[in-house]
Formats: sequence, C-alpha cells, structure tokens
Amino acid sequence: MTAFQTTHAFSGFSVDDIDAARSFYGDTLGMDVSTNAMGFLDIRLSDGGAILAYAKPNHEPASFTILNFPVDDIDAAVDELNAKGVVTKIYDDSEFATDDKGILRGGPETGPDIAWFRDPAGNVLAVMAAG
Repeated sequence: MTAFQTTHAFSGFSVDDIDAARSFYGDTLGMDVSTNAMGFLDIRLSDGGAILAYAKPNHEPASFTILNFPVDDIDAAVDELNAKGVVTKIYDDSEFATDDKGILRGGPETGPDIAWFRDPAGNVLAVMAAG
C-alpha cells in the first residue's frame, strides 16, 4: 500500500471576493456551492468531482482557462449565459478571435467550438461543444 492516493483529488483556484464567487458559481452558473469550515467554497460537480475556491488577498486572475463546461448546444449555452449577464466575447483581436456571440468556431484542425468568459475575479472559464 502506498501513502500517496489519487482518490478524492480536487482542483482549486483563487478569487479576490469569496462572496462574489459564491454568487457567480452558485446563482449565475447554478453549481452546487457550499462554504466549508475554513471559509473556502466547495464546488461540487454533478459527476462527483470537486473544486475548491479560496480567497487570496493578492489574487491575480489565472492566465489560462481554469474550468471548461462541455455542452451539447454551444449557441444555446452562450445565449443562456448572456441572458444572465455573463459576457462571452472576451477575445477580439487575437489568435482567438470570436464571432459576434463570442464563440470561436472550430474545425478538424482547430478543435471544438468554444466561448470563453470570466468569473468576478477575472479567472477564465469556457463552454465548449461536446463531442
């Protein structure tokens, strides 16, 4: 038996405002969010995974996508997010140039359709076409 275990592993990221994160992930995105004994957010995924969000006074937003949400209909998912006030058009003049909805239309050489957005702390998340 080894001391290192991979069961119950989880990912984590920092935010600058734990209350804003709780509202965004719980209310806006509809995720299962609770506050643990240390005041951190436990975000439970419907498939059993978990994510920890913690307040960090000198937080700097991640420069990469911290969380991806595969969806069956990316256009409908973007419309739903936009209706909740989430801005999906965050890349304009770069290699990730998106259409008017904020979706980078993929293909065989570029990957799936994907739309990026930010949480209140500036971390980048994405919805992407599943399959």
